[in-house]
Amino acid sequence: MEDNYSRPRRGKKKKQSKLKVALKMLGGLLILVLITLIIGVGTLYLTLFKIKNSSEAARNLLITTLMESGQLKFVAHMVCSDEEIEEIVSTNSMESMDVDQDTTLINVSDKATESDANQTTAKDDEKFDENGIRIEEISGRSFFAKMMIIKDPAQVSVGSTYPWGKLGKELGELVEDSGAIAGVNGGLYVSTGNSGGSPMGVVVQNGEITYNNPYGLAGLYVIGLNNDNILIVDDISGKSSADFEAYVKEKGIRDAVAFQDEASDSNNHFVPLIINGKPRQLGGQGSGANPRTAIGQRSDGAILLLVTDGRGTSGHLGATASDLIAIMQEYGAVNAANLDGGSSSSMYYNGNYEMTSVTFYYQNSSWRLPDAFVVKQKGGN
Repeated sequence: MEDNYSRPRRGKKKKQSKLKVALKMLGGLLILVLITLIIGVGTLYLTLFKIKNSSEAARNLLITTLMESGQLKFVAHMVCSDEEIEEIVSTNSMESMDVDQDTTLINVSDKATESDANQTTAKDDEKFDENGIRIEEISGRSFFAKMMIIKDPAQVSVGSTYPWGKLGKELGELVEDSGAIAGVNGGLYVSTGNSGGSPMGVVVQNGEITYNNPYGLAGLYVIGLNNDNILIVDDISGKSSADFEAYVKEKGIRDAVAFQDEASDSNNHFVPLIINGKPRQLGGQGSGANPRTAIGQRSDGAILLLVTDGRGTSGHLGATASDLIAIMQEYGAVNAANLDGGSSSSMYYNGNYEMTSVTFYYQNSSWRLPDAFVVKQKGGN
């Protein structure tokens, strides 16, 4: 009888012993994680504090970069007061561009519709592939980028998930669902939780307004193409939905998205880069360094689609407003605008991602998006 009762007790002791070991291991792991976190936060704080006190230029770039991120604004507040942040953001600022576009500066070349995709242009040795597309790599001091040049602006339009649902689609899906071959991410949208199902502001597709809620968004701009295939970058802030309907008819807008030109503690966006060949005047670098997406148009009508990396990708911080303007000027942009950037920035062509999201688990895809600028195949509808 004694043996029969002793075995269960030994089994219970073994279970309790294993539980104690497991709890000890878990406790040790938690302590290790806590120590690592403390060291990490401490190292980050000391690094930021060192940057803040060693170089005004480095400090300004760091703070403006952090203030443009969706989740890292709190880091800027770790080392700078609200007053300091406001001063830094205002120092690295941009003058407004309250000027009407001169559409006569764009002359869409008849050659853009010719069948010979390998024709040379005003730029020496510039050749396009069978789809009238050319992609060039750009290496900057703090970023890597790709510029997609589309000879015929009629190939560029807006693709979307309309009718809108809860979830958006990855850029590659948007491109292919639109019957297109290339594209970049588009305008302002609700990105919370990477749902990407709802745009913000306005969306126009083939002359039809598919999203119309412009009122109440500070500094809202429409960015897109009119029926003459000319890139339009225009301030529509303060317009009602009815105002925008009238605007689309009057201006002949065929495809467009929206983005904001508004800088504050909660929102750091900018839109116009170059208008009528004149660059926007900047204070400092104009902005922080981040992944960027931009669109421009040359005098011959060719569309320029630019995407840069940043936020640690390949060790790169990203591109500033000054960088975008310099690149667009180098490529001959008469008009150019900044689009949504950060983790949304991506470029897709011919079944592959040329530039991808900065988030490590989206290295071969993109965030979900409600819309994008897409490029149809040459001769496609």
